[in-house]
Amino acid sequence: MPVPAEVITITPDPLAPYAISPGWKAGSLLFLSGQAAIDQAGQIVGAGDFAAQLEATFANIDRVLAAGGSDRSRIIKVTIYLTDMGNFPAIVEARRRYFTPPWPADTIVEVRALALPELMVEIDVIALAGES
Repeated sequence: MPVPAEVITITPDPLAPYAISPGWKAGSLLFLSGQAAIDQAGQIVGAGDFAAQLEATFANIDRVLAAGGSDRSRIIKVTIYLTDMGNFPAIVEARRRYFTPPWPADTIVEVRALALPELMVEIDVIALAGES
């Protein structure tokens, strides 16, 4: 039997100009597109300020999770893309700030660039559907 799937929608959707869905709900799982420091109007938040970009990224994650009927406590996997691995200590600190045990599974990679040149971090998420 196929797993039912439906797109997660948000309004306004800053990813729409790029032909990207914010995420998908498939059965009991949510798959979020990579979230970055882009505000609801599609503008970069915190250019050159890693902490501000990280905060905006997690705000976007929270927004999409809520639209999918879940929350950050139900994240089971994150993939974090950094343009500078020198920000890794800030990521470790952010894990403790934005998550609680049991910690989500995590992959972190350094990339040469993200979709927009001002972006320093992007995070994609897999979460359980439903609120805890």
